[in-house]
Amino acid sequence: MSASRRSGATDELGPEGPEPERDGPGGSDLLAALLDGMDAALCAFDADGVVTHWNREAERILGWTAEEAVGRAGFAGWAVRSADAEEVEARLMSAMDAPGRQVNEFALLTKDGRRVLVRTQSAAVRGPDGKPAGVYCAFSEVHAQIDLERSIALSEALLEDAGWGVVLVDADLRPAVVNAYAARALGAGRTSVLGRPLGELLSQGVEELESALTHVLAEGAPPAPAELWVTVRTPEGERRRCWRNGFVRLSSPLAEEPVPLGVGWLFQDVTETRQGEQEASLLRFRAQQLHRAARAAAECENPAEAATVHLDFALAGFADHALIDRVAEGGTDTDRVRLVRIAETPSGAPGPSRLEGRAGLPVLYADGHPALQCVERAGTVRAGAGSLKADAAREWALARQWPQDTVHALCTVLRSRGRTLGAVTFLRTSNRTAFERADAMYAEDVAAHIASALDLAALLPGEG
Repeated sequence: MSASRRSGATDELGPEGPEPERDGPGGSDLLAALLDGMDAALCAFDADGVVTHWNREAERILGWTAEEAVGRAGFAGWAVRSADAEEVEARLMSAMDAPGRQVNEFALLTKDGRRVLVRTQSAAVRGPDGKPAGVYCAFSEVHAQIDLERSIALSEALLEDAGWGVVLVDADLRPAVVNAYAARALGAGRTSVLGRPLGELLSQGVEELESALTHVLAEGAPPAPAELWVTVRTPEGERRRCWRNGFVRLSSPLAEEPVPLGVGWLFQDVTETRQGEQEASLLRFRAQQLHRAARAAAECENPAEAATVHLDFALAGFADHALIDRVAEGGTDTDRVRLVRIAETPSGAPGPSRLEGRAGLPVLYADGHPALQCVERAGTVRAGAGSLKADAAREWALARQWPQDTVHALCTVLRSRGRTLGAVTFLRTSNRTAFERADAMYAEDVAAHIASALDLAALLPGEG
């Protein structure tokens, strides 16, 4: 018998120790089978401190079999050090006189002499007369309990205090658990995002994210974090964000074969860092373009052609079209400014900017045209088609004498030696974003180079 011994000591446990007469000939065997089938280590002592029960889990932890343990008086001399025996026995048997369960931690000895720190839960066993008849004790290795507590504490810390988003995504790719950081990043409450498709939370980038989650479910975590640009739907509108993502596949530890429970998705918002890096890279590129343009323009014999060289270098990564308008002779002495087109990029086909306007005919700009405003104010003017539909945007561009696919414009004044020479206009199609303040600063740098070239061309006989 592996869990208990057939003796009078066992009968003294009363209801907690089944009597053969009450439960039939197999009562003790049934109790032994029940105790052996439990995951917890269990042992019992009678009122004199003699071991009466010892199950298989207790044998696994300490190495002592039931035959070796049952019948011994306490743990002294075999399961605890002699110096600790009195204290351990007193703490265990104190449960007989205390209500409820008593929790203790102390070191036991394994059969091979190792010390194992265990946590015990002890409770008194009452006899038929209601008096204490012994003690039942369940124990487990403390390090296993500590590991469990650490896992729970880690889970709670990740879900409550972590400085990055934590989302547990189920096998259907829907959020099952969301921490506070992730809820803020997704622009919703922690409970409102649960069970919703990711496509309802993100308007862009959802395909890449779902593809990554599907890959993790099938193949496991990728070797390195992945950065994704997404557009988040929020009550305040859509927000473009860059997230650095890590993924782990979750499988049930209770199944013999790995059963996927979902994916642990951890992410951190790195938008500001990435935007800063992009802006720095853009500034370096534009500075390099200005330097290259200056070197190329220096080799031009015709200063007017040098102006078009500056225009071509400026277009790279900046705009789709560009044109230069110069103030007509006497244009600033009349009530209305007149501009003459002198250079432009070819519309509809790639190629370098070409010189125009040798006839000196003014461009038919309507009153309030951005280029006219630019010259009159001696500053920079931005314009755009806004939210107009395609047909209306086309009419908007044509009315301003621009290519029909234009939706964004930036006009910058050309000034040299205190005089206004004209304006340079940069145009973008719908494939690009609207011009921003940093774009205006770059356009002003380009305009300064173009204005110097045009002024020099006007000073040279036969040029311009």
